[in-house]
Amino acid sequence: MWNTQITQRFMTFTLFVSLTCFVAAGTPHAKNHAPEATAAEAELSFWDVPQLEKGFIDTAPPARKDGLPVGRLGVDGGDKHKINALAEEISAGKRGKFDSLLIAHEGKLLFESYYLRGRINLPHPQASTAKAYTSLVLGRAIQLGHLTMADLDKPLVSILKDLDPSKFVAGAQNITLHKALTMRGGIKITEEQRKAFKDIPDQIKGQGMVQTLLEQSKPIAAADQHFDYGNYNPNLIMQVVDAVVPGSAEDFIKTELLDKLGITNYQWHRAPSGLPESGWRVSKTTRDMVKWGTLVMNDGQWQGEQLISKAYIQRVVKPVIPLTHEQAGNFFDITEQVTNPGYGYFWWHADLKVGNKTYTTVSAQGGGCQFIILVKELDLMVVLTAHDNSIGPLQVTAERIIPAFTQQKIN
Repeated sequence: MWNTQITQRFMTFTLFVSLTCFVAAGTPHAKNHAPEATAAEAELSFWDVPQLEKGFIDTAPPARKDGLPVGRLGVDGGDKHKINALAEEISAGKRGKFDSLLIAHEGKLLFESYYLRGRINLPHPQASTAKAYTSLVLGRAIQLGHLTMADLDKPLVSILKDLDPSKFVAGAQNITLHKALTMRGGIKITEEQRKAFKDIPDQIKGQGMVQTLLEQSKPIAAADQHFDYGNYNPNLIMQVVDAVVPGSAEDFIKTELLDKLGITNYQWHRAPSGLPESGWRVSKTTRDMVKWGTLVMNDGQWQGEQLISKAYIQRVVKPVIPLTHEQAGNFFDITEQVTNPGYGYFWWHADLKVGNKTYTTVSAQGGGCQFIILVKELDLMVVLTAHDNSIGPLQVTAERIIPAFTQQKIN
């Protein structure tokens, strides 16, 4: 496991907020006492963390020297009463099993809330949201010149130099970074083959994982490279990162992104290949999820520095491929208000209808419900964690959050 000494960080915490405290939004007490995990709780499995009996909400989050500008909901944007009403419903258990909900507008964090297993200092498990982070890692490599945008359309195997192409199945050269980033790599591995990988741990270390996949896959015809979520595509991207950057992908992620974003309280596990996981098994605090969203919202910039290639970000924020409702419906609810699904470089796309107006969104999404939702037209970001797939974050954003920022009431 790639662990950044979370235990040592948590040992510095000496105060713990009462689990039964419900704090009124925007009060001085709320600004100083967001619920924190104790050192002992930080050692627990997420599923063993005690649940808050009532939620914590704050419409004027404090500055915490973590690089996130803050403001006041209702003063710097949004309708405080509408968002507060939603938060109270969440706290009462009427909206599903939320752990946190944060809202940023025009570059400022205006709303912060925690429920159930949510804690301000506790990294929340991330499932496929990790794919969105992996995409931005590749974008960082392009910004630094380790790859070019033109490389996205070259055969991926031409970048990996430790492979034996003579053993590849037919069509291996049809896999490009572009195809992998849109879940169209086309590798075809049976469930029996996948399970058998556990019996050959040495063979799948490093680029041996790619060699094994391209030897055992069925032939990869360009005509058969359809959207197939997961299917080793994120693994291929991390392999390329590890091959082109100085040192290892693990060190690159830490020094070139996490350190620059001021993210120190996290977990990023290793895959069986020995490389950082690319599609799941990452843990981040919700505030740090806001930082990843800010990178995309600001065209790859963080505090004035261009961390991610702007040209690459355009592939993230615009849907590269449209999806059918059936394809997207396996991952999020398609309703009258949530339509036009698409996918671009490990980030999802959908239109949200609010009254007579439609807003385009781009989002990072993880199973179990970890979402970073960006509404660029409104300079609005919604970040949430939960352990409930039935929440419908895009629907909640359309129904309750966007209206609070388009029909604002100053408080």
